[in-house]
Amino acid sequence: MKYLTKSRFKQGLECPIKLTSNYKSSEKNDDFLAALADGGFQVEELSRLHYKNGVLIEKYDNDISVSKTNNLLKKKNCIIYEAAFLNEQLFVRTDILVKAENTIKVIEVKAKSFDSTMENIFLTKAGKIKSEWKSYLFDLAFQKHVVKKSFPERKVESYLMLADKSKRASIDGLNQLFQITKNPNSRTGIDVKVESIDDVGDPIMESRNLSGLINDIISKDIHKIHGLSFKSLVKNFTELYTNQKEINWKDYKGHVCRECWMEQFNISDEDQLRPNIYELWAFRNQKKLFKSNIFFLDQLKKSDFDKSLDTQLSVENRQWLQIEKTVKQSLNKKVDFYLDVENLKVNMLDWKFPLHFIDFETCTSALPFTKGRHPYEQIAFQYSHHIIYHDGKIEHKSEYINAEPGRFPNYEFVRLLKKDLNDDYGSIFKYAPHENTILNAIYDQLIESNEPDKNELIDFIKSITNKKEKTKLVWKGDRDMIDLWDVVKKYFYHPYMKGSNSIKVVLPTIIKISEYIKKKYSKPIVEINSTSLNFSSNHVWIQDGNLDPYSSLPIPNFSQITNPVGDINKLNNGGAALTAYAKIQYLDMSLEEREIIKESLLKYCELDTLAMVMIYEFFASELKIHKFLENPKN
Repeated sequence: MKYLTKSRFKQGLECPIKLTSNYKSSEKNDDFLAALADGGFQVEELSRLHYKNGVLIEKYDNDISVSKTNNLLKKKNCIIYEAAFLNEQLFVRTDILVKAENTIKVIEVKAKSFDSTMENIFLTKAGKIKSEWKSYLFDLAFQKHVVKKSFPERKVESYLMLADKSKRASIDGLNQLFQITKNPNSRTGIDVKVESIDDVGDPIMESRNLSGLINDIISKDIHKIHGLSFKSLVKNFTELYTNQKEINWKDYKGHVCRECWMEQFNISDEDQLRPNIYELWAFRNQKKLFKSNIFFLDQLKKSDFDKSLDTQLSVENRQWLQIEKTVKQSLNKKVDFYLDVENLKVNMLDWKFPLHFIDFETCTSALPFTKGRHPYEQIAFQYSHHIIYHDGKIEHKSEYINAEPGRFPNYEFVRLLKKDLNDDYGSIFKYAPHENTILNAIYDQLIESNEPDKNELIDFIKSITNKKEKTKLVWKGDRDMIDLWDVVKKYFYHPYMKGSNSIKVVLPTIIKISEYIKKKYSKPIVEINSTSLNFSSNHVWIQDGNLDPYSSLPIPNFSQITNPVGDINKLNNGGAALTAYAKIQYLDMSLEEREIIKESLLKYCELDTLAMVMIYEFFASELKIHKFLENPKN
């Protein structure tokens, strides 16, 4: 028999079609989501220490799990991990359950954070649930609903247990006391290295009794998802999943899922290949157009945009540019890239040599690595720094990485970055707002610190960043970093990019369309007036017809390592780098394994700043504004 489980209910909250037999997941592996999931397992194990001596209900057959739970609940008092409840066609497991006489506490543990010092955490001033909390609270309501139906005579209270960002870890290595492992079936497990809550220092987790709000969700119609109240959602989801009933989309008040809208609107296999409106960059009116049966870029016209199109590459202009070129390409017509030569040239002539390109790798963790740090506090553990000089020489000038476990790196990170960038007044480049955000976070950390040079470091940060509070500009440094992502957005487009301006998309696009870049970087480093700190002088960035250097980054080789503990695969994106840094905090990791991961991180980060260099060179070569680009050294 099929049951509507907690996980299925959560899927339905995302989109009801995910409960049907027709649903085919198109989700791709996401290293950032994987890192969040790992953090969730760690938080759950830490939370269990707050409720010691609980009995774990293993993943038996559902009936067996329910039977074991019911037997334990016959006791006057008990604590259960993964308690199982089955009522009619509804089945849930609760993270932590505490029974005290006639009261059952259902405690849902989440890796999501909150600030316990803030007011109105879950509700707006109008009394509505804040959007970021809806799925969590409806999930908890579903658990309370099934538990109460199973034991109607018992009082059931509902709690969320969360990482509290206002708290600080009082010990070093809290994260490493809950070491992530993988079993032979690649399932995630946690090796808990402590026995008692007393071993983890001051608490950083806090539970909130949300029984009143959860009761309102269950019994009243004021809180809705997809336009439906809780009881209607449970009824509809049960019929959809257990009985495979057809979806009546009128019930869901215009809900459209980005992942499965083609199923919802019965888009033919042939039409699924047409460029669709979800591919359109920064577009927010999909649902409005769906009501008029407009799904594809070739159905759009200029009048569909809210603002008039002018001569500048505004958001609307860029959207229309994408439509025109993408539709033309889909018809197998030759499509050239767009480059706003005039305005880009004005911008680039203001840039001051030598040009500095920087990229950061950072990490946040629910459980802090070091004493005194908050849950999910930003950690800057690595940077790469390329320079282009007046004569066209490209130098991988410097880099930094902290591969030492148990050390908070942020202040050393800024000191070395300051040293690297303060030799001249050349323009500094980032890609996307991330670097600015991280330096702003370190600024706040420095304010609270006792670092002897904090004022100098604060002044440096302010000199190369900007800070806004809401819409008000707090500061803008004399060398405020130039955002190359914003430059791409304003002045360049090719249909290969679809709706993305990510450097992982822009770089292979530029390599495909630029003979200059393709020719230059098909030669060894030693032949192109360039240097590298991590690759040999004979390394070739574009080789064997592969136009995406990220895909050809070497895979870490742990074959000579006895019992590697890191479980690290290919390092070619920020999510993978975040996970790798968390793993090298493991104290039982060998120096050899740590060194392999470190080398892979350095190579990945170097490519990020070199990618920025290539993008710059493409622009400069097209604009012909630097003579050294006309005849690069062979």
